[in-house]
Formats: sequence, C-alpha cells, structure tokens
Amino acid sequence: MANVSVLGLGAMGSRMAANLIKAGHHVNVWNRSPQAVSALVGAGAKAARTPKEAANGADFVVAMLRDNEASQQVWLDADSGALQGMSAGAVAIESSTLTAEWIRDLGAQMSRRGVSLLEAPVVGSTPQAEAAQLIYFAGGDDDTFARTEHLLKAMGSAITHVGPLGYGALTKLSTNTLLGIHVTAIAELICMLKRSNADVTRVLEAVATTPVWSAAAGRISASMLAGNFAPQFPVELIEKDFGYTLQTAGSDASAPTIAASRNVFRTAIEHGLGKDNMTSVVKLFT
Repeated sequence: MANVSVLGLGAMGSRMAANLIKAGHHVNVWNRSPQAVSALVGAGAKAARTPKEAANGADFVVAMLRDNEASQQVWLDADSGALQGMSAGAVAIESSTLTAEWIRDLGAQMSRRGVSLLEAPVVGSTPQAEAAQLIYFAGGDDDTFARTEHLLKAMGSAITHVGPLGYGALTKLSTNTLLGIHVTAIAELICMLKRSNADVTRVLEAVATTPVWSAAAGRISASMLAGNFAPQFPVELIEKDFGYTLQTAGSDASAPTIAASRNVFRTAIEHGLGKDNMTSVVKLFT
C-alpha cells in the first residue's frame, strides 16, 4: 500500500480520499477549511495543516482543486506548497479541470525538482466519485502512467491514457464543453416546446428514440422537467470551464457556438444561479 496525500476535500476530493482509505492506502489530507477534514480523519486519514506538510513523505499526491490559480498556490507556494514537501521520485496527480498550458508549465516545474506529474481529470459527479466509478483522462509519459494506474483504479472504473501532459486537460475541456452545449440547447428546446403548448415529455421521448439523443441528454432533460437543481455540477464551475476552452481556442470568434453557450451560464450567474446545478439555466427561458 502507498502513502497518498489528497489536497482539496470538496464534494469530489473527499469521496476520492475515502475510496483510497477503503483500498487500504495510508492517506494524509489537507483542505482550506477544516470541516471537510474531520470525517476523513474519523475514517482513518491523517490531517495536515498545509499542503507541504501533507505531501511530506508521500509516494503520490493527488489534488482536486477549483481552478488554475488554486492549483498554482497549492502546489507551488514558496512557504506551504506541496512541491516543497515532496521527495524526488514521488508522483503528483492533478485531477482538477485546468488548462493544458498550465499543466505543461506545472509539469516542467515539477520535473526540475525530480517529481513526476500525471494529469488525471475526471468525468463524473458525486455519485460516481462515491462509488469509485469515475472516468479518468490521464496525460503524461508512459512510465508515470504505469506507476499511477493502480492508484486511479481505487477511485475510477475507466482510465484512458490520452497522451502527454496537456492532452488530459484538452480532453476534459472538450467533454465539459460538449456537455454544457447539451444543457443550453435542451433548456431552450424545452421552453420552445412549452410555448408551443406541446406535451414536452412526449416529444422528448420521441426524440430519444433517434441517434441524436444521449444518456446525458436524458439526465439533463429529466432534471429540468422535475425542477431538481441540487448541485452536482454547479453553473459557476461549468462557466469556468467554458472560459478555459475559449482561452484555449484563442477568441470567442474562433468558437462562436461555445461562446454563445458560455454566455447562457454567465447570465445564469448574474441571476443568482451560480451555486445551483448547471441544468438550472432552464429557468432563464421560462
């Protein structure tokens, strides 16, 4: 069993850490706010005061953070950053949704310290994280992936090595962007059908018999029709991911459909829906 540190104990990170404990690993945890730490300590984890302290002596350090800025601070802060506590030969696993540019920069800085980086962003929400059914898009060299795969299997059910550093971020951003476009399009269609006095459920059930429908579309439409907007993937987070996609594309003009969908989520944030599930954007059109 390995010594593993988990940095960031939000809805996803806390469940990932719990599955590592269940798999028998020795787990150190760190989180900005202490509330998320206590339950994991009760399950067998050891709490650390800083990322640096958590990473000290770890074979693997896993991060699940909000954005590029949080990733930079948690890994590289001169006083408390995790990299300061890592030994040469250890592996960093960055599972946050970030830009490929930042991942490559982070990998280069870690390499100079003798630390290997594997990016491993995930697809799945809290139910999949709890059930160790996450889908991983791994980016990094073959050796680092081979050293890390067994650890990812304690948290996920499907692990794909998509290429060198940066490819994981590009794959994850592509996935989330396509999902978000589904959300905005289905929201608009539902409201169009309602304004047409159609039986929305009946129409969508017919659409679902065609190849254009997907399992995700079924979950999205069910959430909207039921008015269930309990946060699994909040509006503010998918809007952040759209921003990263457009940053990578170069401009809104280079990806006008993506830019238009991002504006829907931006408008939802302005209407106070940022903490709600992404499907709450349907409220904008009713």
